[in-house]
Amino acid sequence: MNSLVTILYDWPRVVSGYLGWAAPLAVRIVVGWVFLWTGWQKLSALPRMIENFREWGIPAPEILTPFVSGMEFVGGLMLLAGLLTRIVSVPMMIIMLVAIASAKWGDVDSLQTLLGFEEVSYFVMFAWLGIAGPGPISLDHLILKATRRNRPPSDYGA
Repeated sequence: MNSLVTILYDWPRVVSGYLGWAAPLAVRIVVGWVFLWTGWQKLSALPRMIENFREWGIPAPEILTPFVSGMEFVGGLMLLAGLLTRIVSVPMMIIMLVAIASAKWGDVDSLQTLLGFEEVSYFVMFAWLGIAGPGPISLDHLILKATRRNRPPSDYGA
C-alpha cells in the first residue's frame, strides 16, 4: 500500500514541484493573447461595439466601450508580460461578470449552461492569477526580486 501511495501521490507531487512555473505562464499566455486581440478588434470597430453595448443595456456605452476595449487590449499585453498581474486580473474579472450579466444571462437555463460559457472560464482563470500570482517567469517576479533583495525567494514567488 505504501508503494502505491508513493506512485500515485508522492511522484506526481514531486514532478509538479518542478513544473510550478508552467501553469501560471500558460494561463497568462492564453488569456493575455485572447484579450489582446479581442480588445484590439473592439477598438478597431468601436462604433459597432458602442451599439452592441447599447443593445446589451450597458450604461454610458460611449464611455465604457472604449474603456473596456482598451482594458482588454492593455490588460492582455500586461498579462503576457506578467506585469501587475494581480491588479490587472480584477478589472478583467469584472469585465467577465458584466459580459455574462449583460450579453449572456438571457441564455442561462441551468447551472450547466452558465458554467459552459467561456466568460466563466476566463473569470476563473483571472481569479486564479489574482490569487496565485504570475509565477516566476514574469516581469512581476523580476521586479520583486530586484527590489526585495533582503527577502527570501519564497516571498516573491520563486
